[in-house]
This record gives sequence, structure tokens and C-alpha cells, in this order.
Amino acid sequence: MPSGSADISSILDRILEAATDNLRIAKILVQMGLDPNNVTYDSIFNRMLEIFVQNITLANMFAAVGAGFFVATLLMRTMVPLRVANMVGCAFFAVFGALSANVSTFLLYLLLLPINALRLRQMLKLVKKARHAAEGDMSIEWLKPFMTERKYRRGDTLFKLRDPANEMFLTVTGKFLVKEINIEILPGTLMGELGFLTPDNRRTGTVECIEDGQVLTITYDRLLEIYFQDPQFGYYFLVLTSQRLLQNIERLQKQLATERAATTNRIA
Repeated sequence: MPSGSADISSILDRILEAATDNLRIAKILVQMGLDPNNVTYDSIFNRMLEIFVQNITLANMFAAVGAGFFVATLLMRTMVPLRVANMVGCAFFAVFGALSANVSTFLLYLLLLPINALRLRQMLKLVKKARHAAEGDMSIEWLKPFMTERKYRRGDTLFKLRDPANEMFLTVTGKFLVKEINIEILPGTLMGELGFLTPDNRRTGTVECIEDGQVLTITYDRLLEIYFQDPQFGYYFLVLTSQRLLQNIERLQKQLATERAATTNRIA
């Protein structure tokens, strides 16, 4: 084993000896503090170790830790931990800049801290809203500024079955009735959203005003813009339509059960 190590060391020494014949390499060795005429593998290793030890300072330690966090951001697949790691890395680099009296580095990473903090806050807020939507807390107060007010009187028809659909409604006051299924719509309810999803944008029912009221409307074109701009609304809309479809299925199942029971009673 020792003889094998000696052979490898001697081979490396011969390679280094051949390399030192190159003028450029010789200049590099001189800059590193090595003698081009007496270069060995051990001397290079010892010199590198010496340089490393000489540069172990508090500032460089902060820089090394910061670099580690920045490398970690490249390995992360989700935004929240990525932002957190980036903020920690920026903090370490800012301290490095302060300790090394490098004003530009200090200011750069100090500025990046609040930017990352803002993005992290926005992301956490988005995640929170998505969770609320999944749990059924689907307030759309934020959508109201994009909507237009409209008033209806008793007996007015908002839209009819198979009519072309180009807007969605949010009831504010009054009462409305879906005539085909005899379902009453109370204030604070979205309606007309299914027409947004149908292939030909047609109404899936007839809605009539049964008590004077007010609604807010938003066109499908504006809705589409918000859908692509705000992932939270996209998720909300997905949950909303899924719930509406599940409610329709449940209602149909109850109607079928009632009809079957009535048929059974007649036969009996």
C-alpha cells in the first residue's frame, strides 16, 4: 500500500514538473507563492491549505453560509421555502458586506431582504386563501370592485334557459328563483358562472326576480382576465363550480329517490 501511494505521488510530481515548463503555469505558481523550480504535489496541497486557513475570517464564514443557502434555493421546488432560504442567504451576505466594509454588497443584499419578504408574504397570503377556499370559506369581497351594479324589479327575468351567456351575477339584495328546479337564490350568491364554462356559453337555467333586489355583474371577458392573472381566483372558481355541480347531483339523486318512493307506493 505505501509503495502504491509513493508511485502515485511520484507520477503527480512528474506531471507537475512537466507543467512547470509552461510559462503561463509558471506565472500562476509564482502568484500562488510557489517556486516553479521546486513544485510538488505536497507543496501545492500545503500552500492551498495555508491560503484556506489564512482566509478563515468571520466575514468569509458568513459569506460561505450565505452561499450555502443560495445553493439550497436552486434545489427547492416550492416557492415558500425557496423565499425563506433566499432571505437567510441575503441576511448572511449583508453581514458579510458589513464586516468586510463592502458597501455595495451590503446595500445590495439589504435591499433584497424586504423584496423577498414581500414576495413571501404574498405567497403565504395566497396559500392561506387557497386553504380557506378548500375549506369552504370563499369570500369574494375582493371581486366586487371589478363588478357593475344593476337593479331588478319583481317579475324581471335575468336570463332564460339556453340564452347566450356573457356575464356572471352576484346577488346583493332581493330574492331570485331558478325556475327549472324551483330553487330560491338569496343575497350573497353567485349565479351564471356555469355559462362561463359551457362550450357554447349558454345559460343552463332561467332566473327570475321574485323580490326587488340588486345584483353585481361582471362580464366573462373581464372574468377571464382575472382568472389568468390571479391563481387564487382560479382555484376559488374551480371549487365553486365543483360544489355547484355536486349540489345539482345531490338534488337530482333526492328527486329520483322521491319519485321511486312514490312509484313504489302506487304499486303497493
